[in-house]
Amino acid sequence: MKASVKWTDGRQFVAEAGSGHSVVIDGPPDHGGRNTGPRPMEMLLMGLGACTSFDVLEILEKSRAPVSDCVASVEAERADSVPSVFTRIHVHFTVSGQGLKEKQVKRAVELSADKYCSASIMLAQGGVEMTHSFTIVED
Repeated sequence: MKASVKWTDGRQFVAEAGSGHSVVIDGPPDHGGRNTGPRPMEMLLMGLGACTSFDVLEILEKSRAPVSDCVASVEAERADSVPSVFTRIHVHFTVSGQGLKEKQVKRAVELSADKYCSASIMLAQGGVEMTHSFTIVED
């Protein structure tokens, strides 16, 4: 896996993944950015949310759960001092569908957190306190 990050101006960068997809990353104006894209640490949280959602959906689909929507809300706390690393991250899934079973959703979230989500497991092994929860919404 590869990526490149090219500085464009101020604190703006264009990041390109090995797959050819690009995203603009920028900083806030008070740090020389123009606010034209997410911050680097926000990108980490978004990547984590997508990684774990990918797993949860795949696990639920394999178990033939009738999922119509899945939203991962990710909240993080950072250290007060530099480096301002993540100290805690909580991922809350809101999974929607008709007749979803709590046991299936719980299992999918746990398997993603403990076995499959590379991002979540990497952060936990790096000392970040990771927690997960879920809500089921009946369609």
